[in-house]
Amino acid sequence: MDFPAWVWLVTVAVLAAVILLDFWLVARNPRDPSLRECTGWVALYVGLACAFGLGLVAFAGPKAGGEFFAGWLTEYSLSVDNLFVFVIIMGTFAVPKRYRQKVLLVGIVLALLMRAVFIAVGAQALENFAWLFYVFGAFLVFTAWKLLRHNGEEEDFKENAVLRLTKRVLPTADDYDGARMVTKVDGRRLVTPMLIVMVAIGTTDLLFALDSIPAIFGLTKEPYLVFTANAFALMGLRQLFFLIGGLLDKLVYLSYGLAVILGFIGVKLVLEALHHDGVAWAPAIPIVVSLSVITGTLALTTVVSLLKTRSDRLKAAQNAEATGETAPVTTSS
Repeated sequence: MDFPAWVWLVTVAVLAAVILLDFWLVARNPRDPSLRECTGWVALYVGLACAFGLGLVAFAGPKAGGEFFAGWLTEYSLSVDNLFVFVIIMGTFAVPKRYRQKVLLVGIVLALLMRAVFIAVGAQALENFAWLFYVFGAFLVFTAWKLLRHNGEEEDFKENAVLRLTKRVLPTADDYDGARMVTKVDGRRLVTPMLIVMVAIGTTDLLFALDSIPAIFGLTKEPYLVFTANAFALMGLRQLFFLIGGLLDKLVYLSYGLAVILGFIGVKLVLEALHHDGVAWAPAIPIVVSLSVITGTLALTTVVSLLKTRSDRLKAAQNAEATGETAPVTTSS
């Protein structure tokens, strides 16, 4: 499977146009978007991803389409998990609600650009050093074990090296100045916390790529499919942040589901590397099986999580009624 240069150029041009439209909409009217607006945009991006995948099935074959869908679903589910950290970052830096869209959009664009470099380097390395598949597989299994050991508990946000360097090198103002990234205080030019939080979002998402990029390379070796799956997963992340921000706490078993997916892909990578090296008993797992495992795990995780939160809410209401107290009211906003 080899995609010609003109396909790359057209794809990048279309994605750039969509991102520029997103920038224009955010810059024209910065605000905290409504639930209805976010639902419409998320549905649009999901629809575009599905249309793109079906186009691949029609023009490049079912294998390419299946690999894209498996990669996109994996990246999208990992992005949902990453939103937990984005919520913490927004709270840590006390970002005004009306500017959160801009922060997320710039951070996502930075992440996409950095991931493109990461994907190019990773594809070249895997082509020249086949043994890296064993490394990627072992790393994914280790990551899955860490997620299981973590028990789904929320971690505090920790500043990474790039963010610490940025804050040390660039003189930073104490307060926001609207949506500006640079301001003047007593005649001195300073960067605002707006720039710092954008760097935090972008670099944090790049760190997440240490898990997601090896995972998608375990599903497809085609750089074009790796890039487009990442792009479609990231493009709707801004609206998804506002849409499910209040629902994240209900996905209590998401980390366990992701652990199963990453563990499966890790084992798949190792088995396929062994199969490629001539080990007779090691099977090459078809993409249909991978897609079934990913979709089945995500569906089961979502259903079980919602049943768990519903059961906990009913128990809380029953306990409150038994003790004569008022049960806490939960919202999804």
